[in-house]
Amino acid sequence: MIRRRVEARAPGAPPMPRAESDVEPPFKSAVRAPMAYVIAATVPIVLLELVIDDRTVRLIPLLILLPAFPAAVGTVRQTVYAVGWILIVITAVLVYRPFPSSYDHGIVLVLALVLGVLCVVICHMRIRRERELLRVRSTAVALQRQMLRTLPILTDRVIVDGAYLPVEADRLVGGDIYEAVTSPYGTRLLFGDVQGKGLPAIGAAFAMLGAFREAAQREPTLTALVDDLEQAVVRHNAFARQTGEPERFVTALIVGVDDSTETQAVNCGHPPPYMVNAGRVTAVPLGNPGVPLGLADLAPKPRIVAWFPFPSGATLISCSDGVTEARSSTGTFYPLEERLRTWAGISPWELAGNLVDDLSRHTAGEHRDDITALVVRRTL
Repeated sequence: MIRRRVEARAPGAPPMPRAESDVEPPFKSAVRAPMAYVIAATVPIVLLELVIDDRTVRLIPLLILLPAFPAAVGTVRQTVYAVGWILIVITAVLVYRPFPSSYDHGIVLVLALVLGVLCVVICHMRIRRERELLRVRSTAVALQRQMLRTLPILTDRVIVDGAYLPVEADRLVGGDIYEAVTSPYGTRLLFGDVQGKGLPAIGAAFAMLGAFREAAQREPTLTALVDDLEQAVVRHNAFARQTGEPERFVTALIVGVDDSTETQAVNCGHPPPYMVNAGRVTAVPLGNPGVPLGLADLAPKPRIVAWFPFPSGATLISCSDGVTEARSSTGTFYPLEERLRTWAGISPWELAGNLVDDLSRHTAGEHRDDITALVVRRTL
């Protein structure tokens, strides 16, 4: 499984891979000279063929399989060279030590030629697919840069940093979204997860991000901002019904940071955040989470604002359900709070990277959902 992490560092933090790196080149072989390995594998087979006296034991047909190696990792030219080399070697060995029947001789050469041509065709198809994958990744990178801002995001009150790892790594874009906006009412933060994965969820993600960036500047209260986001999802679902697309909801956590040491938040079905302050880790008490955006009509009560202390120098950690609901091969949930307490004393800029690496070890690299781990450091 190919994995790709999206990360960035805040000023003064240790260097790590950039948030949206340049498009990667096509999948490169770890072997730069496949022909050298084909020749190296040919020598012992030929020597054993010549040394064994038993005429009923023939190893030379094994050479037919060797061009499959450059076909899997090399270029078309290297594969053609490997096929030619194998045909020459088989012919030379059979001249020196022929089969009892000329019919067997012909069968081996025909099989070597047919499988060699097949290897060349497979190599050509593999390279074409890699080029197509490169174009898809190029498009995904451009799309991601339009959707998600490069980390770190700096406002007048916070620094947002972290890691983003979509489950569909080849597309680079998942259902998780984030944003930070400086407004006349303070910094507004959005951490969200659109129902669905990959490209089908991008329309709802665009609708959410666009609505948030506008409403965060316009609405004086967090509840009014959330109402605007609710209407944006409802409008998107109405359009989706007309086009035959499935309706979607969005879990989200909206946070408002102003001059007060008390910070307000509205939780719309998103996993609650954690606070790291003075070496201690605590779960942020937001009360019962509200319903996800797009499902307000199903809720018996309106969404409410929760307040919690967020002093200067403290760090808020928000993780998607790809982290909180991740399981090991034995079904054990990832112990997020326990791990955060272990890392409470390290730099906040290292915390997200440590978390993603540890999560990968816990799940043995099998991620079933997008992974987003964001740290919000309050500066004022």
